[in-house]
This record gives sequence, structure tokens and C-alpha cells, in this order.
Amino acid sequence: MKLEAGKLSKYLTGGAIWGFIVLELVFFSIAGEFFSVSEKAFMDVDNMLLLLKQSAPIGIIAMGMTIVMVNGNIDLSVGAIYAICAIVLLDSMTWTMFAGLGNWVIPVAWCLALLTGVVLGAINGLIVWKTGVDAFIVTLGSMLGYRGLVFMYNGEQPTSHLNWTLVDFAEAQFLGFHTATWFLIVVTAVIWFVMTRTVHGRNAYAIGNNREAAVNAGIRVGPHMMINFMIIGFLAALSAVVFYSESGSVNPNDGQLYELWVITAVVLGGTKLTGGAGSIISTFGGVVAIQLLRKGLSHIGADTSTVNLVIGLILIAVLFLDRQLNVKGKEELNV
Repeated sequence: MKLEAGKLSKYLTGGAIWGFIVLELVFFSIAGEFFSVSEKAFMDVDNMLLLLKQSAPIGIIAMGMTIVMVNGNIDLSVGAIYAICAIVLLDSMTWTMFAGLGNWVIPVAWCLALLTGVVLGAINGLIVWKTGVDAFIVTLGSMLGYRGLVFMYNGEQPTSHLNWTLVDFAEAQFLGFHTATWFLIVVTAVIWFVMTRTVHGRNAYAIGNNREAAVNAGIRVGPHMMINFMIIGFLAALSAVVFYSESGSVNPNDGQLYELWVITAVVLGGTKLTGGAGSIISTFGGVVAIQLLRKGLSHIGADTSTVNLVIGLILIAVLFLDRQLNVKGKEELNV
């Protein structure tokens, strides 16, 4: 069978990611019968519900990363933004100015953390817009800078504050799904609507396909890209808010490698690094596939380094195939 140039992303977006998920479920269910380190079956209902909950931190950020990558950009600073917003969330609840608010300090802390994410995302977007420097370079620099702020704030020490009202909210379940899972579902639905039913979404694809043509069509590319960086900053903050509402403690190194996990999930879902193609629903599939792989390998006794190695190899393979199938010219790949 011959695949024409550019078909890999369409194939992945068209449903291959869901086939991969089914393959994972079958493989780890069978392998688990022989190598499992747990007494529970891999496809146990509670296990799957927990998997969805654990997918939320990466999944929420991945929705924003899809918008940015469809635009033809990338954001490497999301892990550092995640950590900064987690610190703001937990530490602000201990500030003396809010001492008399009681549990009303919770929405105040949430708003401060979310605002922090939006501001940090806006800084990235503004620099990309006004300087014309590639987003990879800009966000690589901001990743280092923002991570430096994390360590400057509290050194090597964790920032901790446990609010039991917040913990109860984070641990609550509705219709069997945890709070974090509901946040992931709602974010996925909202971003899907934005990308498929609004002018902003159509403009994102247009800019990713041909930025010069988008400018000629009257699209304000700079402000559009800045908004997208603000969206991913907001979602990185929301991810931190959801996770640390239950955890109550953030370490300076938290969020490291999140950008790589997120990009892997988005690319596995069929979004092109070059922009112009991508699907929110397939990104959701990519997130689930990554979490299944992590949980499945752990289920059969693999350590963290093995999990990282396997997922890294998968990312390299997908990127290589995508590159081969999207090279300019009329080359074809026989498979």
C-alpha cells in the first residue's frame, strides 16, 4: 500500500489513535495475566477510572498545546508555568491579607493562580509576536527563566498547604468520574468547540497552513498567536489548580518533562509540528494512549526509566514517519 505525502496526520486523526488504544488494552490485558505485579486485572473498572483521573494534568495542557501547534508554534514552558501556578495557588492561601476570608480564600487562590498562567502565557505570546523569533527559542528561554523563578521563590524546599475543603472537592466523584476527569472532559469539549465552531479556530488552521496567505486574508496573526499562548498558559494553570487542590504540596522540580509528555500526546494524536492540521478529539486519544502505556508498563513491572524510553522511542518513530510523509516533493513511502 502506498501513502501519499501528508497522509500520516490525516490517518492518525481519522482514527488510528483509537486502534492503537485498543491494541494497548489487549496487549496489557494479556501480558498482565503473566507478568502483572498487581492482583487487579488491567481493565478493571476502578483501574480505568483512575487512569482517566491521572490523565487530567497532562490532558488539560495538551488541549492548549494542540491549538498552539495547529498554529505552527510550540510552547516548551508549560511545565514551568504549571509549577509556578501551583506555588501561587498553595502559598496565596497562607497570605496574611487573606487570613479573614475562611474558605473564601479558595476561589481567590484559584483566580490568582489562573491569572498567573494567563500573564506568563501572554509574555510568551507577546515576545513571539513582537520579535518574530521562533516560538521554540522563545519558550525554551522562558522555560529556563520561569523554572528559575520557581527555585528563587522557595529554594529547594517544597511549598505546602493542605485545605481539607479543597481536598474534599478534588476527591469527589460524580457519575463515577473524579473531579479531575470532569475538568478534562469539560476542557476538551470547550476547546473542541473553539477549534471547530468559531472564527478563532478556523483562523488557527489557516495560519498554520500558510501564514502569509492568512495575513493577506486580513487575519491579525500576531494578536491571534498571543491569545493562543494565553490560552495554554491558562490551561497549564488550571491543570496545576486541579492537581494541587488534592495534593497540597509542590516541589520545585514538579512539572519537569511535562512539555515532552504533552507534545508526545499531541503528536501521537495526529497534530503536525509544522501546523495546519490537528484534532482535539484525537489529542484526547493521544493523552489516553500515553497514560495507558505508562500504566500498562507499570502494571507488568517496568520501571520509570523503561517507560520513558518506550514513550520516547514512540515519539521519535511518529515524528520520523510524519517527516518522511510530509517532505516536499513527490516521494512516496511503501508500507
